[in-house]
Amino acid sequence: MSSTKGPLSKMIFISLPEHLDRSVGSFRIDPSVKIPIDVPENRDDWTIQDLSWEMIVAGMLKLLAYEPDHANAGYFRGFVLAAKPDIVNELTETAILKARNRDFELSEEIFRALKGLLPDDPRVLMNLALVFEQRADSYESIGNEELQTHYSNLAFETYKTLFALDDVVPEAHLNSGFFFLKLKNFEKAREHFSTFAKLSTDQEKRREALRIVKEIDSQNLLDNLFKEAYDFIRLGKEEEGIAKIEKFLETYPTVWNAWFIKGWGYRRLSNYHEAKRAFLKALELGPEQADTLNELAICHMELGELEECKRRLTQALQIDPENVKIISNFGVLALKKEQFEEAARFFRTVLELEPEDPIAIRYLEQIEKSS
Repeated sequence: MSSTKGPLSKMIFISLPEHLDRSVGSFRIDPSVKIPIDVPENRDDWTIQDLSWEMIVAGMLKLLAYEPDHANAGYFRGFVLAAKPDIVNELTETAILKARNRDFELSEEIFRALKGLLPDDPRVLMNLALVFEQRADSYESIGNEELQTHYSNLAFETYKTLFALDDVVPEAHLNSGFFFLKLKNFEKAREHFSTFAKLSTDQEKRREALRIVKEIDSQNLLDNLFKEAYDFIRLGKEEEGIAKIEKFLETYPTVWNAWFIKGWGYRRLSNYHEAKRAFLKALELGPEQADTLNELAICHMELGELEECKRRLTQALQIDPENVKIISNFGVLALKKEQFEEAARFFRTVLELEPEDPIAIRYLEQIEKSS
C-alpha cells in the first residue's frame, strides 16, 4: 500500500489479491498493477474490507484527472471503460448539470477526469474549456482578478490543446470565437467565427458568426489603437488608454465599442460625468447591452441620480437576470436610499449565486451590525 501528495493527498495505491486474475469484458485484470483508491473524507477508519468496484473506478478517474501521464494511465483507462461502458455519457451529463447549478468545482473535476480518460476527444476538451470560462466569469463578477486570469489562461491553454487535434468539431470554433470576443481579442475571435461559418451546417449559428465578423470589420476593431486602448485600461493605465481610444475615435467616431472603452476608462478614474457621456453615446450607437447599462447605472449612482440608476439597473437585469454585479449594485443603491432590508435581500441573492462575493459579504455584515 502506498500514497501520493497534492490534489491526490487522500489517495492510496493497493495491490489486488493475486487470485483476482480475471477479465472484465475483453479487458484482462493484471493483479500486479497497483490500484489507486481515493479514501472517502472523514474515514480515517477505512480498511481494505470497505473496498468496492465503485471505489476502484472512482480512484482511477481521479488519478486520470490530476495525473493523466501516470505510468499506468493506459491500463486505468482500459479498466474504467471496460467496467463502466456508459461512463462517458453519464459523467458528461452530470458535469453539465453541475455547471448549470454553478457547482463549477465539481464540474471541472469531472471534465478533468473525462479528459484523462479520453485525452483526444474534442468534445471533452471543449466542455472543459467552457467550465474554465465559467469559472473565470464567476471570479470576474466578484472582482477576483487573480483567479479570473488563472481560469482564463486555463481556458486558453485548453483551446490550444483542442485545436492541435486532427479532428475538431465546428462548435469548438464557435465557442472559441465567443471566448476571444469576451477578451476583446477581435483578431482571434474573427478567425474562429470565420472558420465556424465555413465548416458548420447550422444556418442560424452561421448567420450569427458572420454577423459578428461583419461587425468586427465594420467597426474597425482590428485597429491597433483600439487594441492598445483596451490593454492599457485593463492594466490600470487608464489615462494612456483614454488617449489611445480618443485617437481612434477621431477616425472612427461611430464605433460604439470605442465609446464603451472610453467610458470604462473614465469610470475607473472616477470621472463619472465623462464616463456617463461616453456610455450614453455607446447606447446611442450600439445595442443595449447589460454591461453598458450597468456601467452607466454606476455613473448615475455616483452622481446622485438614483432614480435614473434604478432604471438602468432594471434594464440591465432584464437582459442578464443572474448577473451578480447588477444585483449587487441594486443592493448598494438600496443602501444609499437607507432601505436596509431591501439591500440585505439583494446581497443575499448575490451570495446564493456567488457564495464568495466579498462585496455582498461585507455589506451584509455592516447591515447586521447596524440593525
